[in-house]
Amino acid sequence: MNIILFGPPGAGKGTQAEYIVNHFGLAHLSTGNMFRSAIQNKTSLGIKVKSILDAGELVSDDVVVDLVQEETTKDMYLAGCVFDGFPRTVAQAESFDHMLANKNTAVDALISLVVPEEELINRILSRGQGRSDDTVVGVKNRLTVYENETKPVLDYYEKQGLVNFIDGTGSVESVFERIKNVI
Repeated sequence: MNIILFGPPGAGKGTQAEYIVNHFGLAHLSTGNMFRSAIQNKTSLGIKVKSILDAGELVSDDVVVDLVQEETTKDMYLAGCVFDGFPRTVAQAESFDHMLANKNTAVDALISLVVPEEELINRILSRGQGRSDDTVVGVKNRLTVYENETKPVLDYYEKQGLVNFIDGTGSVESVFERIKNVI
């Protein structure tokens, strides 16, 4: 089972991914975690990615797709995966579908977490990850980038009948219950 966990920054994708992984026994692939690790370890990719993220922009499609393609060759992904933060653009989604087709598998569902903008801003500012753009202006910029560049991925997967909208507000457990009911 391959599930895309989708939503704007601060929607709770990482938190819900852990619940899904633990409950359904799937692997978890978070491009954000992969990038944070590269940044923390000061790899050449990490240095490059940090400057892009500090500007509130998205990492290029080629870099992200190559990273995911390399990661998913590991055996831990054979039984399925929760993809958290990927794909973020239609070009990534198209490449991803092609990549999965080559492995004789496909996306089973896209779960989109819906959270009001004001709550997203409050969540991001209160979690204290220490990004240089963790300011009201920076967060609003990230949300604008999401609206313009990432949200079209929903249309792409809606045409395939794979999108499920989930209310991402309330307790972590109540959101997870809604997700379980969809899965």
